[in-house]
Amino acid sequence: MFTEGQYFAPVHAEADGTVSVHLGSGHPGFADPDYRARRDALATLASTWRPGDPLPEADYTDAEHEVWRVVSEALVAKHRARACREFLDGKEALNLPIDHVPQLSEVSGWLAPLTGFGYRPAAGLVPLREFYGALDERAFWSTQYVRHHSVPLYTPEPDVLHEVVGHGNTLADPRFTALYELAGQASRRVRTPAALEAVSRVFWFTLEFGVLWEDRELKAYGAGILSSPGEIEAFRGVTLKPLEIAAMATQAYDITDYQHVLYAAESFSQVEDVVGGFWAECTDDSIATMLADAGASYDPA
Repeated sequence: MFTEGQYFAPVHAEADGTVSVHLGSGHPGFADPDYRARRDALATLASTWRPGDPLPEADYTDAEHEVWRVVSEALVAKHRARACREFLDGKEALNLPIDHVPQLSEVSGWLAPLTGFGYRPAAGLVPLREFYGALDERAFWSTQYVRHHSVPLYTPEPDVLHEVVGHGNTLADPRFTALYELAGQASRRVRTPAALEAVSRVFWFTLEFGVLWEDRELKAYGAGILSSPGEIEAFRGVTLKPLEIAAMATQAYDITDYQHVLYAAESFSQVEDVVGGFWAECTDDSIATMLADAGASYDPA
């Protein structure tokens, strides 16, 4: 879970060692004290984890399992109709349960023989460089909380459904994970905040909200679309632009709303060539030149 996702629900460490999640007034769980306490407890659980420790296990409630079931069942037919072939390959290989929330340790165990990827528990905010750097180590930072039960088909910020149903199914396919690793390597190669932000924005419009043409139909490959029953229906009606690195690197977006601009690739192979090629070769200087040529402001500090 990367930095942009926490603007809506920042996480703060308290003096007693616990962690509190500050939900915005528009959040579905804002007025629910039980949900807020639950979010704080799960964030605290994740915050105590250290590399080398077993992954912490959340004692998911019946209500949380039910939210997982409702969303997972809603996505079965939608994935079949709207997801790209590579995502469906990963989904078949991973075979996530539909009726209950799996533990991150379980999903990591299932991913290990497929691609070598695994999860790390996130209390909330993970700095961009730390989030992306972990991808180079085949590790993905994930929250453990479940979206509010009142609106199971919607979440204003990434929850465990997004992290596991969206990203987990892509982390099970080696063509996807090659891209994740390249993004991680790029984040470690660049040094300036502006260059890292460009790497992140390209990630946002591809592995989070990417779409492509497959057999003359528009399909989704981004985790943000494929973990949202609403977004997966809406993406075909948005403004589509061709896949282009400089455009994605300078396009503004709102994490708390459906996306209004998406970049459509001609195929998954084009994503590998164009996006993978960018992450494989980008440097501070090449990104500065790209942004300057695009007319974007660039602050190398």
